[in-house]
Parts: sequence; structure tokens; C-alpha cells
Amino acid sequence: MGSTPFTVTVPATTANLGPGFDSIGMALSLYMTVAVEPADRWTIVYEDEGLKELPTDEDNLIVQTIGKVVRRAGRETIPCSLRVKSNIPLGKGLGSSAAAIAAGIEIADQLHNLKMNQKEKMWFGVSVEGHADNVSAAIAGGVTISFYDHTSLEVMKFDAPPIGGVVLVPPVEMKTDHSRGLLPHQLDHNKATEGSAASSLMAAALAKGEWTLVGRMMDRDIFHEPYRKKMFPDFDAVREESHALGAYGMTLSGAGPSLFVAVHAGREEEAACVLEEKFPYYKCIAVTPVEKGTTVNE
Repeated sequence: MGSTPFTVTVPATTANLGPGFDSIGMALSLYMTVAVEPADRWTIVYEDEGLKELPTDEDNLIVQTIGKVVRRAGRETIPCSLRVKSNIPLGKGLGSSAAAIAAGIEIADQLHNLKMNQKEKMWFGVSVEGHADNVSAAIAGGVTISFYDHTSLEVMKFDAPPIGGVVLVPPVEMKTDHSRGLLPHQLDHNKATEGSAASSLMAAALAKGEWTLVGRMMDRDIFHEPYRKKMFPDFDAVREESHALGAYGMTLSGAGPSLFVAVHAGREEEAACVLEEKFPYYKCIAVTPVEKGTTVNE
């Protein structure tokens, strides 16, 4: 694309869906857009007040990712002016860092005409992010189920499911590293087997579109939720109220601190209003899964 201005759009993502720990991701209808224009030097402008604290120089995650991709390709970086707009809550378990990484990969690919395929983009994203769930869904869209062990990456993508969702976003951020520090180093073999069964059954139910079963398995995670949920006000009460509203299931969004509720299609706005009234600590945002991942427009 050379010197032609263009815009990259990346969706938010929710990861895990309960027992799909570090492997399942789903793209959601919140977005980061980055308007890109080659320039004499790097400049980054964030249009949203909540993002003003982010670096606006070469320490910026988007710029760092661009540099890594370009250096690996043996090219010299083309400095750009980036204008970023995003309604993805920052540091709230909705893939804001994965969106920045996905944007950086796509910008590098477009600027230098690298012609990376989707799997190559995912590989690079995973190498930066450290796990595959958010970044795979941010790049591909829909629902992704991934296996990553630092030497191999396998990803299956499924269409965006016909459901609605509500994300309950608290006023505080939580760093992923801190949230991971709450997890045990080992699990009892029987418990691990139970968690693996829940994850496998949920993946099969996702593939068949059986969301009633998906929702039941969302509530059966043993890998991370039991160790993290104490950090989030009214966790059990939100789950109980979600079921009272007829939701499929409720779980942490990624490592938290946001919560994700899967509801019947078309019920997301109603559910968001009810949940925000009952749990005012959280800002409740109605969302839907989206089919498209990272896209480019001239």
C-alpha cells in the first residue's frame, strides 16, 4: 500500500468462555480503528480520553509490533502518523492489547507489502501476546479455538454465533500478569480431567451451535475462575441474576476484571439494562459476536 493512507479496524475479543482457558476466543462488536499515514517521524494520537495515558512514541505497543514484524522481514521501518480511536475498554479483559498487536501486524503487512497470510499473522501475534486466544480471534474474527505450545500453532475458526452478549466492565483495571499470579502452579489430576472434559464438550457444542450446552459448560470451569472470582464484586450474584434473565451462561472475560454474559440473540440490550441497574458497580455494555476480524480500508 506504500504511501497511501489507510485505516485498520480490529474487534475486541473475549477469551476462555470459562473452561476454554488460553485456547478459545470470540470477536465482539467493540472496535479499535487506526488511521495510518506515512510521515517523517512517528506520531500517535489517541482520540479517546481513556487512552491518553498510553505511550505516543516508539514505546507504543502498536509501533513496537510494527517494528518487530518489519525487522523480521529484513526491511527498514517506515515512520507513520497513527490516529487511534477505540471503544474497547483498556485493561479490562476484552483484548485491548491483542487489538493493538493485531493492528501493528496488519499495518506492517500493508506498509511493506509483506503478503502475510492469516496463519503467519496469528503466529506473529501469538509470539508477542504469549497465548493464542485473544489475538487469533482479533485477527480472524468469529470464534477461534487454538492450540499453542511455543513451537506449534493450530487454529480452527467458526462463524460468529447467533447470540447476544453483555460485558460488565468494572471501574478498575487488572493486569494479566497479576491475574495469572492468582492461579495455582499445579492441579489435581482428577480436577484437571474434569476441566479438560468441560473444555472439550464446550468446544464441540460451539461447533454445533448448541448454546444451551455451551452455557452450562461456561459455568463449569475449574482452570481459573475459582481462583480469580473473589477479586470481582458480586460475581456469584451476577451469575444467578444472569440465569434468572434466561442467559446461556456467565463467566470472566479473559483474565478479568470484566464479566461476560451470553444471552439469546436480541436480548443483549435488555439484559444490559437490567444488570446495570442491579449491579451499578459495573458498566454494562451490550455486544454481539462479529464475523470479521482485522480489516483494512483505503
